[in-house]
This record gives sequence, C-alpha cells and structure tokens, in this order.
Amino acid sequence: MDTLPNVALAGGLAWASGIRLYATIFVAGMLGRLGYVHLPDGLLPLTDTWVLAVSGALMLCEFLADKVPAFDSAWDAVHTFIRIPIGTLLAWGVFKDSGAGTQLAAALLGGALVAGTHFTKAGTRALINTSPEPFSNWGASVGEDVSWLGGMYLMWQHPLVLLILLGLFVLLMCWMLPRIVRGLRALRRLGSTLSGSSAQPR
Repeated sequence: MDTLPNVALAGGLAWASGIRLYATIFVAGMLGRLGYVHLPDGLLPLTDTWVLAVSGALMLCEFLADKVPAFDSAWDAVHTFIRIPIGTLLAWGVFKDSGAGTQLAAALLGGALVAGTHFTKAGTRALINTSPEPFSNWGASVGEDVSWLGGMYLMWQHPLVLLILLGLFVLLMCWMLPRIVRGLRALRRLGSTLSGSSAQPR
C-alpha cells in the first residue's frame, strides 16, 4: 500500500465531502469506473451504476440548492446528518484492507475533518446569508466549487501538496470556528432582542 497517496485520498475525500458530498462520490466513482484513477477495494462500490446514478442526480440538486440564499443553510442543516457519517465512511473505506487500528484511526481523523469542514462551511454561509443581497452568497458558493475542484485534482495528482494544504486548512478552521460560533450567537441575541421589542405593546 502506498501510504502517502492513501492518506491524501482519505483526507481529501473527507474534506471534499464536507463541501460537496454528492459531487465527491460521483466524480470519484466515475473516474474509478473509467479507469482514470485507482480506487482501493473499500471504495469500489462508488463505481456501481446505481451509486453513480443516484449521486449524479443528487449532485445536481446540491449544486442548485447551494446557490439559493437561506435555502442553502437549510440544506446544510439537514446534511449535518449525512455528510459527516458518509465522509467518515469514505475515509475508512480507503483503509478497508488495513488493520483494525489503521481503519479506526482513518475513521476518527476523517470524521473530525469532514465535521470541521461541514460546520465551517455551514456557519460561514449562515453568517453570509444575513446580507440582503445574493451576490456574496453566490461568490462564496463559486469559491467553494473552485476549492473543491482544486482539492480533488491535488488529491490524485499531487497528494503531498494536498496534505500540506489540508494541514493549513485545519489551522485556519481552528481559528475560524470559535469566531463563527460567536457570530451566530450574536445574531441569535439580536434576533431575540428585536422579537422582544416588536412584541411590546405600543
């Protein structure tokens, strides 16, 4: 087993799943089916016709939903229960033929990475959606698309570069998440204040 490419594959799939889950499954499965990339045995189910059909349809839904302000946050909220377990499963699948300890480590690290990526994306978009104009939301969505494409390319072509960038992303994520949480709490307090003011008799 080539350790570096497989670590990059597990980390890249987990990270990408936190941004575009269905696109990640579809692209990885299609590239594996066409023989452009080698998938470990644990990821071969991604090449199944039904998996490709379902993930392809959901990929289109995901792309459209992510471009609609406010609805994208509802989509993210629902997918908290989908992206994290599936992203964890993908990271585990890379090391399916390894020892139990390696599999568990891959699942733990993959789960932490996909969860952090998902919550960073969802929290950032929730804050952006407070703006009345849609352009900042569209810009953020397109930026995510470009980042996702770049990550998928590096995952197979330059795994070491991807791992370095993932390390930097984790540091950025650790810096951003507390600030995102504080921003969301401030918005909640502001909403409660405004609701209380409007409820007072005049």
